[in-house]
Amino acid sequence: MADIAIWAGSSTFATGATPFGFYDSDSSFQTDADKVANFCTTRLGYPLMDVELTSGSIYACFEEAVTTYGTEVFNYKIRENYLNLEGSSTGSTVNNQLVDPSLNRIIQISQHYGTEAEVGGNVRKYSGSIEISGSKQEYDMDLWATDAGITGGIEIRKVFYEAPPAIMRYFDPYVGTGTGIQSMMDVFGFGSFSPGINFMLMPVSYDVSLLQGIEFNDQIRKSHYSFELVNNRLKLFPAPTASGSLYFEYYKQSDKAAISTNSDNTIITNVGEVPYENITYDHINAVGRQWIFRYTLALAKEILAYIRGKYTTVPIPGAETTLNQGDLLADARTEKEALLTELSEMLEQTTRGAQLEAQAKEAEDVQNTLKSVPMKIYVG
Repeated sequence: MADIAIWAGSSTFATGATPFGFYDSDSSFQTDADKVANFCTTRLGYPLMDVELTSGSIYACFEEAVTTYGTEVFNYKIRENYLNLEGSSTGSTVNNQLVDPSLNRIIQISQHYGTEAEVGGNVRKYSGSIEISGSKQEYDMDLWATDAGITGGIEIRKVFYEAPPAIMRYFDPYVGTGTGIQSMMDVFGFGSFSPGINFMLMPVSYDVSLLQGIEFNDQIRKSHYSFELVNNRLKLFPAPTASGSLYFEYYKQSDKAAISTNSDNTIITNVGEVPYENITYDHINAVGRQWIFRYTLALAKEILAYIRGKYTTVPIPGAETTLNQGDLLADARTEKEALLTELSEMLEQTTRGAQLEAQAKEAEDVQNTLKSVPMKIYVG
């Protein structure tokens, strides 16, 4: 054991004494470094027994403890606010910034769902038509797209094959007349408009419900005319008997695939790009520093256990003594796990959801207490 360094009893911190130097320039860190060294060696038995640690070893433990504390705190902040941070700029650190809740990212996500559900979205829908003939039942829509000068392919969303005009189902100018012949609208030249005498002042909700009913009817009732669309090859049933135009709606694949890139790393696209830097030690309060001191001690125990584990026994005059490597290592691991669990549970209690739940419980308890307070009786 003669070649192993022993704690000298005191230390003097200097810049460059830690492995990474994350906090060496912080005056509070400099002041606490030697205090933490004395604290750890005292807890490990000095001066009643030798402690096989140098000041550099303890400084390294201290730096690791501060970094671990900052990592846990900022990881919690990222989990709590990532939806508000994703897509924002990576230009400046967010260490000391309050992240306000925002719906920007939620709106962006909802736009993609809106595109697929066809209730909005951020992808333009186009209309097109192909000429059908009585002798042809199958049509290549990719070929149509190529001929139309569209690159990247198309996605067919709707095919209007012999669908009656919506106006003929929405407004029937002959309802109640006994005729019930909607097609007579074209005969009388109304086209896509119903006679003015049939327009009634109705709530907008009525019109919306009626249109939804028409859409639903189209989905569940099978028309005499149908089609099959597989790999953008359109097959019509029954086979057309006359020439005409078939209309459809489509998306351009290039529009749907237009996902913003981050080639210059200017926006946050993953948790690794959130601009959190190492925590500022001077900003950590007394509660946080107490956690750091205890975690430093656990790390120092772990290093001491590894050092003493190099020797199972140590000879002394007339006998041998067994070192406590196993006990130290078990204690260190237990204490580290307990401290990390303690910090994690504390951070979870500070989430927005937990805080709102606690406030709601407090308000409920106050109301229950006030119910038991008798009202004052005023005597006139």
